[in-house]
Amino acid sequence: MKKVGLDVGQKTIGVAVSDGLGWTAQGLKTIRWDERDYSTAQEELKAIIEEYEITLAVVGLPKNMNGTIGPRGEASQQFAKYLETQFGIDTVLWDERLTTMAAERVLIEADVSRKKRKKVIDKMAAVMILQSYLDAKS
Repeated sequence: MKKVGLDVGQKTIGVAVSDGLGWTAQGLKTIRWDERDYSTAQEELKAIIEEYEITLAVVGLPKNMNGTIGPRGEASQQFAKYLETQFGIDTVLWDERLTTMAAERVLIEADVSRKKRKKVIDKMAAVMILQSYLDAKS
């Protein structure tokens, strides 16, 4: 019963997967897509869901600092509904406030260059979203 963590942005989707026991999250990839056309990510998402036998998607929910949901949060909610109907998997929306900033901090501390950080930041944020979900559920 593996889970996938998704950090959904307008141009990219960071992807992380759990181990079979649901203890750890590993960064998988960053999917380039156009948020206005979900089909631009459909093939890659389908391949991941099938290959890793995903049963649950943990979708990052970017809330405002006061806890309200703005346009980005609404976009994540719509994407979660799309995953449920298109792929028949369950979804959980998970508060992702500050995960991208935390991911960037980790990469800076690891002395990863700015150019390389840009390529992996979304994947790292997906790891943090999924790992925080796994930790809360254990």
